[in-house]
Amino acid sequence: MKKVLAIILGGGAGTRLYPLTKQRAKPAVPIAGKYRLIDIPVSNCINSEIYKIYVLTQFNSASLNRHLSRAYNFSGFSDGFVEVLAAQQTAENPNWFQGTADAVRQYLWLFQEWNVDEYLILSGDHLYRMDYGEFVRRHRETNADITISVVPMDNRRASDFGLMKIDASGRVIDFSEKPKGDALTAMQVDTTVLGLNSDEAKEFPYIASMGIYVFKKEVMNQLLRQSPEQTDFGKEIIPASAKDFNVQAYLFNGYWEDIGTIEAFYEANLALTQQPRPPFSFYDEKAPIYTRTR
Repeated sequence: MKKVLAIILGGGAGTRLYPLTKQRAKPAVPIAGKYRLIDIPVSNCINSEIYKIYVLTQFNSASLNRHLSRAYNFSGFSDGFVEVLAAQQTAENPNWFQGTADAVRQYLWLFQEWNVDEYLILSGDHLYRMDYGEFVRRHRETNADITISVVPMDNRRASDFGLMKIDASGRVIDFSEKPKGDALTAMQVDTTVLGLNSDEAKEFPYIASMGIYVFKKEVMNQLLRQSPEQTDFGKEIIPASAKDFNVQAYLFNGYWEDIGTIEAFYEANLALTQQPRPPFSFYDEKAPIYTRTR
């Protein structure tokens, strides 16, 4: 995992989470009392022994910067760090981040300085526990150029996600970002290929992207350089690369929730109070979620 650089995307203005995002970035929104959403991907990285972590931010980032600088201080004896990279205007690029891919593109010069093989692209507003080591190993075993972490999805929420079709080997052959109507129906697949039984496959007829990717370093550099007009991974970079590159799907089996709306935030917080065993627990001996204790 020393050859992996993690890049956490701080997200946009978070309008769907307003007013929770009135004075703070989406990843800085509190959850389960003392935690912040950013603690989830950072803790997953630390538990997966990935210690080189950048967080890209743009909107209302003061609270997020303060939390990260106080919570995650690695000792001087390791090359580990959690560093915030804010959107900035330069002589070469006077624009703020235009999308997820554009945010990474603007700091590509910095990421390239690291002697790594893969870039791990993460989102800062999801609730889940994941061993990124298994994710990266699958990426290497299939010799993939890009690997996307996916979950089975039901009819009700499918149109909120990037959906894909895969072949028997797990290779992505078609990708559509947040389709509606007939385009949505066209993305239905037999999810038994993911290992679901027939009843589960009927309930979850879609394969949804979690917005978590592993890129080969040179593939990322090539894709971002050759298409400067493409600003978003989910809408443009990934769909365009499915034809010419080996894009693989990695099935994630655990609990995962995208905290992108007030409803999702409300439901996720309530679910954490379920007794005796909530669907997600912040307390796990082998993989705890860290934070700054206040």
